Amino acid sequence: MKQEFYILGSFEYAADVQVIKSKLESEGIPVFLRDENILNTDPLISSAIGGVKLSVYSRDKERALEIYNEIRAYAQDEYGQPVMCPNCKARRSEVYFSRKS
Repeated sequence: MKQEFYILGSFEYAADVQVIKSKLESEGIPVFLRDENILNTDPLISSAIGGVKLSVYSRDKERALEIYNEIRAYAQDEYGQPVMCPNCKARRSEVYFSRKS
């Protein structure tokens, strides 16, 4: 039987996907990382190949999306209020980690 896959997300660096991968696996959802080894070898080509693709079986898509969206919830302060963007003052900011040299 042929398995169909669903790409849940794409990540710039292989390390960026590990938290989500671990959470999905802990919930019993098999995870597949496409292009992880390529980027571990040469991380500078990430944008050229579209980063590391996190895939799950299509049958697990709905549950995986629920978990993924819980992790990606909007950034909140210690009081549970949305964090305001210091640049544009938006209140619907997603948690984002930037790597600067």
